[in-house]
Amino acid sequence: MDWYPILVLVIGVAVVIGLIMVLRINAFFALISAAMVVSLLSPGSGEEKIARVATAFGASAGGIGIVIAMAAIIGKCLMDSGAADRIVRSFTKALGEERAPIALMGSGFVLSVPVFFDTVFYLLVPLARSLWLSKRKNYVLYTTSIVAGGAVTHSMVPPTPGPLAIADNLGVDLGLMIVMGACVGLVMSVVGLGVCWVLNRWYEIEMRPYAGQPEPKPIDDQALPPLGMSLLPVVLPVVLIAAHTVTSMLADKTAFAWQIALNITGILGNPNLALMISAAISVGLVIRYRGCSLLDMSDSIEQALMSGGLVILITAAGGAFGKMLAAAGIQNTIQSLLGSDSSVTGLTVLLAAFGVAMLIKFAQGSGTVSMITTSSMFAAMGFTAEQLGFHPVYLATAIGSGSLVGDWMNNSGFWVFSKMSVLTTEETLRTWSVLTACLGFTGLLTTVVGAVFFPLLS
Repeated sequence: MDWYPILVLVIGVAVVIGLIMVLRINAFFALISAAMVVSLLSPGSGEEKIARVATAFGASAGGIGIVIAMAAIIGKCLMDSGAADRIVRSFTKALGEERAPIALMGSGFVLSVPVFFDTVFYLLVPLARSLWLSKRKNYVLYTTSIVAGGAVTHSMVPPTPGPLAIADNLGVDLGLMIVMGACVGLVMSVVGLGVCWVLNRWYEIEMRPYAGQPEPKPIDDQALPPLGMSLLPVVLPVVLIAAHTVTSMLADKTAFAWQIALNITGILGNPNLALMISAAISVGLVIRYRGCSLLDMSDSIEQALMSGGLVILITAAGGAFGKMLAAAGIQNTIQSLLGSDSSVTGLTVLLAAFGVAMLIKFAQGSGTVSMITTSSMFAAMGFTAEQLGFHPVYLATAIGSGSLVGDWMNNSGFWVFSKMSVLTTEETLRTWSVLTACLGFTGLLTTVVGAVFFPLLS
């Protein structure tokens, strides 16, 4: 068996982690540099080795660029219009103050689908603090409940960039990734909420004031959009994309009526169009409920696209890295390994993917980079549903779960939680790091159970 591709893989991963951890280089530059190195070490002519990196980068950007850009606009507009605030207040009112942890978890779960986790936590932590002021207890429970919901969908459900990249790299239908990511994620969040109760009993921490800063004043309830309109930008694209997935699975392609249905859902359920429609609705909410001028709206959208642009670059660079690993021939090496060792099973692959994602997360801190890098590596190995014994969507959820484990001081979310909750570093390690690890291992267990009992093979 040719071990050279494995050596190339090790070198590529070392370049990524070394540039990010040692030299503190931006993740995009680290990933595209690794792709260049791997391509230069792979077979092919000198001119081809550089050109194919750019080609692979363009193909990856074409697959996810519009979706990420639209998701960035949706997230910004949900915050600016007050729609996100309305969702949180409605959840809290419906469940009652005694069930506030469930409301916080549910709000985080829903909002982290189109909005980055850091932003969701900024939105929800004032509510957690105000609940403590009224109850004078359960501060750890309130703050960690946000994480139990928000961190999960951030790692499991597109169009958040990490899960979106996993689905794109592994060739998993986006609608199926949304459905299965949400199903596995729901189990993770429910178990995570139980962990939050335990942590709250272990660590009775009182809320501390922000240094020299007053508590933020809430927006008047009358000024917020209604709940239905607030949820529409989040729910609509999920429904449209999932509708096409379900129709494709059930359709009798020889029947004329089904052909019409497939054409309709194929257009409306295309992720690019579905997210674009949702973005337009989000923009309308800002204009309608905040009286925003078209010029101000243009500036706001530009800010959202600037943040989304960096994510597109990082995600596309990760896709190029994976395609260069495929060019190095790692697929043939892995297939040889599978052929020579009958002990290598689909569940072994799941565990390996989880472990790699966990190690990369622990080493360099970013869950998104972990998801992109790990899915690129395993996509290059070319595992099929027949080899695995289950649908590759379970490989995707295993990687997303692994990216939650090993969360410590080199992760930005760690410090957002620490500083916004006003906890010490040690307290954050005992709460945030323990909770995210429990979420990740719960996701792995749920994934394994699903792969064994519901393999989703046609």
